[in-house]
Amino acid sequence: MPTSLPDQTAAGEGGPETRYAYKASLIGSAHEFELTDAGLSWRVGGRSGVWPYGDIASVRLSFRPVSMQARRFRADIENAGGGRIAILSTTWQTVSLMMPQDHGYRAFMIELHRRMNGAGSKAELIGGIGPKTYAAALVLLALLAIAMTGLLVRALATFEFTGALFLVGFAVLFTWQIGGFVKRNRPRGYSFDALPDALLP
Repeated sequence: MPTSLPDQTAAGEGGPETRYAYKASLIGSAHEFELTDAGLSWRVGGRSGVWPYGDIASVRLSFRPVSMQARRFRADIENAGGGRIAILSTTWQTVSLMMPQDHGYRAFMIELHRRMNGAGSKAELIGGIGPKTYAAALVLLALLAIAMTGLLVRALATFEFTGALFLVGFAVLFTWQIGGFVKRNRPRGYSFDALPDALLP
């Protein structure tokens, strides 16, 4: 298991893509993972375990940006016994710095899926956020679009061109940030040999 960050891809048995670690917060130990012959080995805080690849019930990949890191990806893994672990593509370095670990995260996810497939896994492979959450996000976007359009029309009708320009700029920024989140996180299924590129760094 890795013992330091960000060197989570130190050489090990089977290659660097078999190990991954990240810090979910500044306080506490790293979340450590390794792909072994026996299965997915994990250590989170004082808990640890090994999940055989065939016992993994589901994997959900999603895009989860935060204010400190606009490119953050997440994998939620559940086993047949109901246990759940989360793997993030970023790690905390300092109070003001959250570092991406794009290459290590992507390589680890691809290798995990390859080993699960080799073990004959019947796991449910899910991309994006839940359908209900996605539908709520679409409704919110539609309502905001209607409100913004109304404000823009009013600003133009009253010759408030500065306000109109501000609204256009805000709409562009909002569409770029929120629109990208919604587009990437469209609910979908995927296969072991075709992971969704939009949900990997």
